[in-house]
Order: sequence, then C-alpha cells, then structure tokens
Amino acid sequence: MPRRIMFVQLKTGYDTDRGPSWIGWVDFSKSWKTAYFHGRTLRRATGIDLFDANFYDVGTDEAFWISGPKRDRSDTRYGPTRPTVEDAAADAYRAFLRGAPLPGREDG
Repeated sequence: MPRRIMFVQLKTGYDTDRGPSWIGWVDFSKSWKTAYFHGRTLRRATGIDLFDANFYDVGTDEAFWISGPKRDRSDTRYGPTRPTVEDAAADAYRAFLRGAPLPGREDG
C-alpha cells in the first residue's frame, strides 16, 4: 500500500480553507482511489459534485482536500492558520521544507 506525506483538510462545515488541516502520513490503495487517514476511509470524489474537495469520508460523507504539501507552506490558500504537522511526519516534512524530496517521491 503506497504511503505518502500529504496535506489533508476537512472542508465540510467550514468556510473556504478554514477547516482543520494536517500534514501527515496517508495510506493509499493500489489504485490511488481510496485514502486512509486518522482511521477514516476516504474515497476519491469522481463524478460527485463536491465544492473544493477531492475526497469524501465513506462513513460520514464529510468532504476533504488531499494534496502534496507545498514548500512555500501555501497549502491553505485563504486560511488563517497553518496545518498541524503530525509527529510521525515531522522530520521528513522539515527535511522537505529544506529542499529534500518527500519519501516515495525521490524521482518526482
């Protein structure tokens, strides 16, 4: 199962880019259509009209945005706060901010 450090933001119940967000490890299915994060099963939203989201929780229907983190820390376009960096991902994320590739993305 592929595992990547990702930016994850909850969209449901919040104004644009104001929901809680995290930088952490996300596990993906082989097809990359399902993500597993914080005990949630998130499916890629294809053919579903979700505003500003690309995944949804199969149990709660909450909408999420999942993407690779940005070096310039502009992950939340309009949000007032930075994401919570999870302890397990902190060292690799700090190295990424200094210029190293993210684990699993050494070739791009």
